[in-house]
Amino acid sequence: MLDILLSLNLFWWLVLIITNFLFIILAYKLFGKWGLIAWSGVAIILANIQVIETVSLFGLVATLGNIIYGTTFLVTDLLNEKYSAKDAHRAVWFGFFSMIAATVIMQICLKFIPHSSDFGYPALETVFSLMPRIALGSLIAYLLSQNHDVWAFNFWKRKTGNKWLWFRNNASTITSQFIDSIVFCSIAFIGVFPWNIWFQILITTYFLKVIVAVCDTPFLYWGMKIHPLIELKESKNKV
Repeated sequence: MLDILLSLNLFWWLVLIITNFLFIILAYKLFGKWGLIAWSGVAIILANIQVIETVSLFGLVATLGNIIYGTTFLVTDLLNEKYSAKDAHRAVWFGFFSMIAATVIMQICLKFIPHSSDFGYPALETVFSLMPRIALGSLIAYLLSQNHDVWAFNFWKRKTGNKWLWFRNNASTITSQFIDSIVFCSIAFIGVFPWNIWFQILITTYFLKVIVAVCDTPFLYWGMKIHPLIELKESKNKV
């Protein structure tokens, strides 16, 4: 029975990876760089909700949220490569703003006294009462890791020129994911879980993010070949 459950989790984990990357490609195709920037906001909010759920993957304890959060690095790398570091930083700060706005709004919502007919408040309280601490860890880790990713990607781009896109994508993302994992897990989960569970979450968090980072490489090459519809329309209007 345990083997079946682990296999199901792995199956849905792979489905979730592919689904997230396909939505990024679709957002880029439809809305261009602004679709990528908007995805940063969507991703960080959903990641901080999903991270509350712990699951078993590869026989270890892991939190959800690693996949969709990891996709934000594909966003900044694609913006960096096709547009500019300025646009990549714009996506980082949009995600930062989105998380702050979501956290503040949901904390105000929890202050309302639910009606006697209400059935959703306990679930909302369970999910969003932990949000301030998780958001703090996420925001600090997000800013440090994402800004490092933008810097590292540009560093390797200067070194490699127009070659080795796969290398600068993975070299920048994998190191940035380590920064993100250690900072986030320390702030969000020290004292919440026993040390052995905390360490498992740290290791699996980084391990799973590395897998996501490697998996995003084909989608980065795919994104490089895409001509967004909104940008094609704008170019035609200028003619």
